[in-house]
Amino acid sequence: MSKIIIKTEKLCKSFSNGGIQQHVLKNLDINLIEGDFTVIMGSSGSGKSTLLYAISGMDKPTLGEIDFAGKNLAELSNDQLAVFRRNNCGFVFQQIYLLDNMSVLDNVLASGLLINKNKRELVQKAKNLLIKVGINENSWSKFPTQLSGGEAQRVGIVRALINDPRILFADEPTGALNSASSDNVLDIFTNVNGNGQSIVMVTHDMKTALRGNRILYLRDGVICGELQLGVFSEKENVERHEKLSAFLTEMGW
Repeated sequence: MSKIIIKTEKLCKSFSNGGIQQHVLKNLDINLIEGDFTVIMGSSGSGKSTLLYAISGMDKPTLGEIDFAGKNLAELSNDQLAVFRRNNCGFVFQQIYLLDNMSVLDNVLASGLLINKNKRELVQKAKNLLIKVGINENSWSKFPTQLSGGEAQRVGIVRALINDPRILFADEPTGALNSASSDNVLDIFTNVNGNGQSIVMVTHDMKTALRGNRILYLRDGVICGELQLGVFSEKENVERHEKLSAFLTEMGW
């Protein structure tokens, strides 16, 4: 049976702008299933990133509840949220945020050592993951400024995966990459999801969205449509593209 890993009830998020309350998320009830590759789409300003930050514990909701693997995130203090994110979440952003004064390998280890104190075990795990994403040994001692954008993003993915997160959250992960680098990153997401990794990704890019098996469309802070695409397959890519295109047209994208 499908297992719900995140459940929201009447999730709301508001911001004050010049004394005026701006309601970004409005009474959202969402169930996210463990093992799914869920994609959140919508026009600019629809609340996509705000939703991602709320359900991952990076930002607190104004109202409502977020049950993440049995924990109500709204009840946790900022310190408790930081520990929860570290133990359960991996993050990949458009801006990669690698530390420029640390090598590729050390960037990954710095994240992993927050949880796993066995450095020898962690080093081997980091090396294995780097090899899997195509970052070979001759690049492990390089600094981030010596990497291409695609290479840096792949290192960022390894950093996000090093602690075996319950969910990998990605916010426009291919937004700053060229087509070839973007394809490499998406292949990694597809592969790790195929191995059971839950992924929630925000994107405005149709090609990127095709990798998901479930598409949620957000408009003015409300989920106004959902599309089930099934597991990604290159052989069915034309059919998937047609389904997603028709769905997005219906949503007014």
